[in-house]
Amino acid sequence: MEEHTSKGFEAHYGMKPEAVYFAPGRVNLIGEHTDYNGGYVFPCALTVGTYMAVRPREDRQIRLYSDNFPDRGTVIVDLDRLVYDTADDWANYPKGMLAVLAEAGWGGAHGFDAFVHGNIPNGAGLSSSASIELVTGAAWKDLHGLDIDMLELVRLAQKAENEFIGVNCGIMDQFAIGMGRRDAAMLLDCATLDYSYAPVELREKKLVIANTNKRRGLADSKYNERREECEQALQEIQKTKDIQHLCELTLEEWEEAEKQLSDDTQLRRARHAVTENARTIEAQKLLSRGDLEGFGQLMNASHVSLRDDYEVTGEHLDALAEAAWAQEGVIGSRMTGAGFGGCTVSLVEKKGLDDTLDAIAAAYQKASGIKPDFYIVGIGDGAKRIK
Repeated sequence: MEEHTSKGFEAHYGMKPEAVYFAPGRVNLIGEHTDYNGGYVFPCALTVGTYMAVRPREDRQIRLYSDNFPDRGTVIVDLDRLVYDTADDWANYPKGMLAVLAEAGWGGAHGFDAFVHGNIPNGAGLSSSASIELVTGAAWKDLHGLDIDMLELVRLAQKAENEFIGVNCGIMDQFAIGMGRRDAAMLLDCATLDYSYAPVELREKKLVIANTNKRRGLADSKYNERREECEQALQEIQKTKDIQHLCELTLEEWEEAEKQLSDDTQLRRARHAVTENARTIEAQKLLSRGDLEGFGQLMNASHVSLRDDYEVTGEHLDALAEAAWAQEGVIGSRMTGAGFGGCTVSLVEKKGLDDTLDAIAAAYQKASGIKPDFYIVGIGDGAKRIK
C-alpha cells in the first residue's frame, strides 16, 4: 500500500514524495459501554488504515488529495486559515489536526503536499476519521522535527474531533491508533489513560470483522439514554457507598450494591457495566497466558450481557453473533461499537475459514435478508513513518 500511495503522489503532483506515513484503524476487542462508567476498554490497532505520502512546500499552503474521494479533487488550504468547511468533506480531519497542533504551540513554518489512500473498509466502524487525524499528526511532527510525544498527539487528535469536527467522542479511538503495538491489545483506563499491553498471539486463528450492513439508526439517542440510566443507578448506590463510577465496583461489591436498586432497568444497566469491566480485566490476563479459548468465551458473554442487560444489540447484531456461535470454527464473537447495527468482531479458526464465513453469511442472510461483509484483519503498530 505504501508503494501505491507513493506512486499515486508522483502521478498526481509530478514529483516523488519525501516520506510515507501510516496510521491504522482500530477495533475494540471487549469492554463496551464501560468507558463512561469509569472502566476499562481493550482495543487494538489494525493492519488496515490510512497512508499519507508527503512532500514539504516552501510556502504556507497545504494541498490534500485522496484517491478514496477523487471527485473532491485537490483541497487547497492556507496554514493561516484553518477553518471547518463542509465543502472540504474528508479534508476537514487533517485540517482539524493541524489547527489544534498550531493552537497548542506546535505550528510550522511551511506547508506540504499530501496524497492519501485508505484501506479501512467503508462503514465498518473501524475509525477512519481518527486514523486520518493521527497520520496527519505523525507527518507534521516528522516534517518539522517537533519534540512531541505520541500521547500528546493522541490528546490533540481527540480535541480535533471534539472541537473542530464537532463529534463528542471519547479518547479510545485515537489512543488505540496512536499507541498501537503489533500483536498486542491495550487495557486502557479511559479516565486516567493508565494502560498496559497484552500479547495477542493468534497462531492458527484469525480476527474477523463482520458488518451487518444495517445502519445504526438508534445508536445516538439510545447511547444518551443508557448513560442517563447508569448515572441514575450510580446515584442510588452512592447513598451508601463512596464511589465515583459504577466500574469501581468489584463483582463481590456488586452483589451487595445491587440490592439497593429497586428499578429493574437501572439494575440491569449497572450489572452490565460492572460485569463487562470485570470481563475486560480478565481478558488481559487470559491473553497474557495465551488462552484464546478462554478469551473467546468472554467475547460471547460480553455479547449476551450487551443483549440482555444493556439492550444495545438489536436483531441484526444478534443474528450475526448467533450465526457465528453456531459454527464449530468460531472461538468467540460479539458486537463491537455503540450497537444497534454496525459490526461484530470474531475469533475464527484459520482452518476452514472460508467455509465458516460462508456458513455465517448464509445463516445471517436467511435471518435478516441482508448480505454481511467480512474483513480479515491483523493487529498492527500505531501511527508512524514507514518510508
